[in-house]
Amino acid sequence: MKTIDGKSLAAKMRGEIKDGVEALAKETGVIPALAVILVGDNPASVSYVTAKEKACKEAGMASREIRMPAETSEKELLETVRSLNEDASVHGILVQLPLPEHIRENAVIDAISPEKDVDGFSPVNVGKMMIGEECFLPCTPHGIIKLIEFAGMDIAGKHAVVIGRSNIVGKPVAALLARRETNATVTLCHTGTPDIARFTREADIVVVATGRPGTLTGDMLKPGAVVIDVGVNRIADAAKPKGFRLVGDADFESCSRVASAITPVPGGVGPMTITMLLWNTLESARRFARLTGCTTAEKMV
Repeated sequence: MKTIDGKSLAAKMRGEIKDGVEALAKETGVIPALAVILVGDNPASVSYVTAKEKACKEAGMASREIRMPAETSEKELLETVRSLNEDASVHGILVQLPLPEHIRENAVIDAISPEKDVDGFSPVNVGKMMIGEECFLPCTPHGIIKLIEFAGMDIAGKHAVVIGRSNIVGKPVAALLARRETNATVTLCHTGTPDIARFTREADIVVVATGRPGTLTGDMLKPGAVVIDVGVNRIADAAKPKGFRLVGDADFESCSRVASAITPVPGGVGPMTITMLLWNTLESARRFARLTGCTTAEKMV
């Protein structure tokens, strides 16, 4: 069994991204810039935004953090998004979710220009992804595809089962696996699926993203399957300094005895999300440079 090291792949890709940032700046003077809006002080969101800022700095990108109080109105937030849409020095816009209950997430996502939607959440980019047009792909699902390829599996012709139908992971990763470039046959399982194991036992690839520990166990797997575990769950553990430990949605011990490769938690899917955010931001800056006649820089391969 092989452990799929997301940290290693992320480090490799971030090195390539850093080289791309340096080359773009040298050729055109354009420095990729990501603006992140944080509304309120949710501890998990603050930690994630801090990690994004650090990643941008390490990649040589400009990072602009806009912190707004939890009492910010939807109108005020939308006005901030629109001003960033019009700012030519900003190539990517990210509004950290979740938002306070009085702000409609869909309204805010819809307001972000598709050309700067480096999270890949806007209806325009989601629609383009579904029909196979060029667009910004959602970060975690795109990172999952990279991890499967990194594990050495040729996705084409394989049967992939995705457990979970969230708009952030489940649905988009199912769509990406089924695209012509990847060409898998995809089954999407969810809370309405009566016998998930019936499908996972036939799968070459299983992506589990339910937010529930123990969703996938070794007896549910086909020998040699590749398992991508997206879940991050806290389990009480008095032996740990913080009183808890992190586990995924898959039972790692039993699954690792059957799978040919599996992502750990932490250190699997997690490092790839911010990496693909940087990837999209660099690509957005390259598109801007091409459109303004600054460069003929090629896309990353």
